[in-house]
Amino acid sequence: MTSKTELETLIEPVVDGLGYELVGIEYVPQGKHSILRVFIDKPEGINVDDCSRVSRQISGVMDVEDPIHGEYNLEVSSPGLDRPLFKIQHYQQFIGERCAVRLKRLYEGRRKFKGAIVSVTEDVLTFNLGEDLTIEVPFNEIDKANLEPEF
Repeated sequence: MTSKTELETLIEPVVDGLGYELVGIEYVPQGKHSILRVFIDKPEGINVDDCSRVSRQISGVMDVEDPIHGEYNLEVSSPGLDRPLFKIQHYQQFIGERCAVRLKRLYEGRRKFKGAIVSVTEDVLTFNLGEDLTIEVPFNEIDKANLEPEF
């Protein structure tokens, strides 16, 4: 199996060439039910036609390059309201917003935190968990993070 970085290197030029931003990818290996999720965006938002267009182009590249051995389903979508955060720039873009974070390892007995993004440095993210409680998390310790929209 190709690494996530190698998949991004293969997919990003395709997405960029079509005029979209590659927000990030997720690969969920589950045998015959594996999923490759590709999140795309553009300033005016994403619709079904955008996803279809990008999906066709990525499928062509994936068929030729064959980076994932075995069967998988390709899903192309907008990041949505609960936008996943993949890159440092994403956290910087959403300073002040609430997000849910899952860490790779326990931190003070927990792996999951919810709070507002306070600041972002080159490799450390600071989150306010409420009641003046903040934590600093190295970027490389974050397993998964998503915005938490408020309604």
